[in-house]
Amino acid sequence: MVDIRIPIGLMFSIIGILISVFGFFTMSNAEMYQKSLGFNVNILMGVLMLVFGLIMLYFAKRKKKA
Repeated sequence: MVDIRIPIGLMFSIIGILISVFGFFTMSNAEMYQKSLGFNVNILMGVLMLVFGLIMLYFAKRKKKA
């Protein structure tokens, strides 16, 4: 049976990495983050998506071993 956690984990991990990298490259652009009260939302959401993706991949790998 196909485990849906693997593609979801890969998707969130890849998108999280891309968004985090974009946030690091646009860190010096204060004008872009003025609407979000100066917070670099790209880094924050990118890291959260990466963590979620890695958790999904961890649970998928843990299930395969059992």
